[in-house]
Amino acid sequence: MTLTVTFTSLAGIVTGCSDSTEELGPPAATVRADDAAGGGTPPVRPAAHAPLTRSHPVKVAVPALFVEAPVTPLELDGRGRLGAPPLSRPMTTGWHRAGPSPGEEGAAVLVGHRDTRTGPAIFLNLKALRRGDTVKVTRADRRVAVFTVDEVNTYSKADFPDDKVYGTTGRAELRLITCGGRFDKRDGYADNVVAFAHLTATEKKA
Repeated sequence: MTLTVTFTSLAGIVTGCSDSTEELGPPAATVRADDAAGGGTPPVRPAAHAPLTRSHPVKVAVPALFVEAPVTPLELDGRGRLGAPPLSRPMTTGWHRAGPSPGEEGAAVLVGHRDTRTGPAIFLNLKALRRGDTVKVTRADRRVAVFTVDEVNTYSKADFPDDKVYGTTGRAELRLITCGGRFDKRDGYADNVVAFAHLTATEKKA
């Protein structure tokens, strides 16, 4: 079973995930500076940055999760489903190339496996992201689109909010999607984890 996203018009639903045969348990602990006793004040949400012109993504980095991965373009199949990168490349993410590119106006979509039969995959700890964390996407035009995380939610596949995840936003946004929840050998994972972020800066790749 693979992670797939089914698109209906401007909306969609994530229908599957990895081919793992067992639940790996809670994500590995991620050491965070704001995890100290007593907590801290919530980060201020930066203002949105002006959208960029189209350019396909080549790399995504999530510093808070120590993630850096190449991006491969993905097409829809005959039933309108977007697959994930090959299971043989668990540390690669996939971009829905028919949708906005990261930095363009709209919701750009990057998907990745949570795990495979051989162990953890690139988005194992996606749920550990927090508001204020950053996601950096290097594009072919050598610009780096910097996104700030607004929220991270887990949705049952039966109640997946198509419009919220894939709908028109009026600004440049990013969605990182993987699977989550309980794993069933027949049906796969019950839920999907979605990180929502918006463009807040651009950098020039050296």
